[in-house]
Amino acid sequence: MTNWWWIRHGPTHHSNFVGWSDVAADLSNTDGLARLHDHLPDDAVVISSDLIRCVATADAIQGARERLPHDNQLREFHFGDWELRNYNEISAENPDLAREYWSNPGDVAPPNGESWNIGAARINAAVDRISETFTGRHIVAVAHFGVILTQVQRATNMSATSALGFKIDNLSLTKIEHMGGDDWRVLGVNHNL
Repeated sequence: MTNWWWIRHGPTHHSNFVGWSDVAADLSNTDGLARLHDHLPDDAVVISSDLIRCVATADAIQGARERLPHDNQLREFHFGDWELRNYNEISAENPDLAREYWSNPGDVAPPNGESWNIGAARINAAVDRISETFTGRHIVAVAHFGVILTQVQRATNMSATSALGFKIDNLSLTKIEHMGGDDWRVLGVNHNL
């Protein structure tokens, strides 16, 4: 059994779409980071998205755990032309596409961006590769809201629309077990320490 300990990066304080934009995380919640560090297994490997908000959060909770190279396949969804813009702007420009993207995730994509299905396939391939390399281990993965939701969706076989109903707070823990093959189990979502 391989245990995934998914951590959402520290807050960015952006209210716009932040996908592949490399914005910093606010890591001033040192007590929360310490509780998170203490809760994670000491023998885990630590990996993160290559974006600075995840790298810095992983640095803050790593401790003496083995660190793996940052993985760009664990990035958030790419919002394309919507990057760093807010929903009201986007909706005013193209209300039908904006509404469809959130209400019917799947093949709908922002202009020059990723659909849910394309992003999930990228992320799932990375998770499969890492799971295969570290079978039977604890893997602490610091990633993004969308990345974590794709893994909740995968483990439960729910729709993307249902997965988007979950809340994933910054610095929260979502634990998922991989028993092998297509056999996954969610042990907890959005646990705040």
